[in-house]
Amino acid sequence: MKTATVAYAKSHLSAVLAEVEADEAGAGVVITRRGIPVARLIPEPRAGGFDWAELHLWVSAPPLSGLTVAEMRERDLL
Repeated sequence: MKTATVAYAKSHLSAVLAEVEADEAGAGVVITRRGIPVARLIPEPRAGGFDWAELHLWVSAPPLSGLTVAEMRERDLL
């Protein structure tokens, strides 16, 4: 895990944020003051990683158990 002092993070914030964004493991950067960890910057989960193929498989799969929505409508349960 990468560390940065408060002074370094303050004067090189853009570089520290670039390191956090590039961190594929998601561990982030620990900010230290006098050698003691005081904060951790971790990457925000990225949007847009949605897998449409996986959704299509889930939607087209047969129901696991119980009634389908169509069956519940036919039986006036909805």
